Amino acid sequence: MAVAERIREFTGEMGPSWVAGAIAAGPATMASMITAGAAYGYSLLWVVVLSAFAGALAQYLAMRLGLLTERGIVEVVEEYLGEWWAWLLVVDVVLASGVAQLVIMNTLASVSATITGTPAWIWGVVWAAVLALGLAGRGYGLLEAAAKILVAAVVLAFVASLFVVPLDVGAAAGGLVPTLPGGSALVAAGILGGAVHITLITMHSYTMRAKGWTDDDYEIATVDIGASMLGAFGVYSVAIFLVTASVLTQPDLSTVGAAQALGPLVGEHAKWLFLLGLGGAAISSLGGNTIVPPFVLADKLGWGTTVADARYRALVAAVALLSAFGASIGGQVLGQLVLVLALGTVGTPFAIAVVLYLLNSPAVPRPTATLTNLSGVALLLVSGILAANFVREQVAAGVTPLSGGVLAFAVLLGLAIAGLVVKHVRRWLNGIGMTPEPAD
Repeated sequence: MAVAERIREFTGEMGPSWVAGAIAAGPATMASMITAGAAYGYSLLWVVVLSAFAGALAQYLAMRLGLLTERGIVEVVEEYLGEWWAWLLVVDVVLASGVAQLVIMNTLASVSATITGTPAWIWGVVWAAVLALGLAGRGYGLLEAAAKILVAAVVLAFVASLFVVPLDVGAAAGGLVPTLPGGSALVAAGILGGAVHITLITMHSYTMRAKGWTDDDYEIATVDIGASMLGAFGVYSVAIFLVTASVLTQPDLSTVGAAQALGPLVGEHAKWLFLLGLGGAAISSLGGNTIVPPFVLADKLGWGTTVADARYRALVAAVALLSAFGASIGGQVLGQLVLVLALGTVGTPFAIAVVLYLLNSPAVPRPTATLTNLSGVALLLVSGILAANFVREQVAAGVTPLSGGVLAFAVLLGLAIAGLVVKHVRRWLNGIGMTPEPAD
């Protein structure tokens, strides 16, 4: 009994990384998994597994910065880099999360309409009102509790789906061997982009502050990341991928279409489990994403980042209500969700570079281990390559106002990353921040 009580107590203490996991375990990630499984079978399973580890690493880096500074990331950037850098990070985050907010609402409204038969635009208004009342009224506590419940329920729904599909264990095991079938590079990038995203990286310092964590909570914060990103998110991703790789062979399926296609193939139970899982994923992702723009904007403006500050509360309500317009987008949500991940991928390398720079600056009192830094640099390189591939593909298809804007923003962020590298090298040459290897 004592062990059970301790597990419940330990589970109750966790939370911030589950909010990030709720965003990661959303319909955009699901779109990538469906595309990968339906188009390439089990061959990209190794990428799915890798994405969970990459996501955990990104959250660990963000966790270190948040705990060791005990401040929001924008405030730390403004003090140690300057106001221009802080505004660039804010714009980067707001653009990525704002586009995601609209597209995820479109997905949630579509799922709700499919299940109930009620028009999607009505569901958009309903869900926007629920978000505004819940998050602006109750704040982080409600979000954390909902994230834990929804992520757990979504994982269970997709794991249950595995028991009603004809899984080929041998072929699945073969998918753990790294290989990239022809034309699969962009899909692989989408899978990794769902786990390593600018919104997940930047929000972590704020959710930990809302939780009241400090440097003394370093151990539980690390376990929190392992349970959420490696555990729940990893199982979620693998389960979706295996379900679609087992029974679907249509690369042009949408997320909702995939659920409907499961009906005649493996029975209505799988179809409804998939739909419920998709709906739960959209709700959890939408709830977590809603608080991201208010966090960074309030921090930059010097406001509080909890509902105790009426200005922050108004920002949360505004973002929630504006998301209702997403339900009127219509169209094929799969392509929209992939675009959301791709746009986020453009902004993610800059966020990783900022975190790495600050972790090795006077902003952080405890030195960062060499292995952690090397892992972070590897993550930066991978995310940078993904972003470059996306931008190159957009430009190759012809420069339009959208692709031109993406290219210009990508160039700006690339120059900013180069600037951070120069700043770090100069500080290193001047002997600042050259500290001994940490013991932990």
